[in-house]
Amino acid sequence: MSEASQKPSRRTAILLAGVVAVFAWMLDQGTKLWVERTMEIGQQIDALPPVLYWRYHLNPGAAFSMGTDHTWIFTIIQTVVLCLGLYFLRRLGGSWLWTLGLGGLIGGVAGNLTDRYFRYPSLVEGSFQDFGQGHVVDMIAVPNFAIFNVADSFIVCSIIGICAMMLFGLNIDGTREKKAKDDGAGDGSPDPAEAPTESP
Repeated sequence: MSEASQKPSRRTAILLAGVVAVFAWMLDQGTKLWVERTMEIGQQIDALPPVLYWRYHLNPGAAFSMGTDHTWIFTIIQTVVLCLGLYFLRRLGGSWLWTLGLGGLIGGVAGNLTDRYFRYPSLVEGSFQDFGQGHVVDMIAVPNFAIFNVADSFIVCSIIGICAMMLFGLNIDGTREKKAKDDGAGDGSPDPAEAPTESP
């Protein structure tokens, strides 16, 4: 099987990215609903002590509880990121890694944006005063670290993966950046194979 045939087509890549995004969104929202229905705010349950706990926390700020006084700014940023992610979907094709990374990013951002737009205090009693400032449900707690959620995990892992792919020259369409070869090619020096030989 040729290398080209092993790469996803544009249609396959877009479809798979959509499936990954929906899976990430559903997993994120499902865990949040489970926490809301089974735990009280501030309650902690042992999951895998001493390294992992479930702790119900409401976060009005960004990922990992940063910027709690500027909720609307993060809502705008995440909305822009989601729109950009959806825009770049059309450029997928040729890379499984980009397909998974972009799908995970879109699903993670959509998960937290769902909280921003539809959870308290956004749209409380039909008022638009706090629209887009809903509190994100966090529940994953590890020692000496901020509390986060499934969406945060998808976002961070996807961004790390995307940055690594860009660093190593893997483009979103599966092509690779060609590195300049330090072999004298293109510097005006003649190719030794083509140099004329003198007759004895």
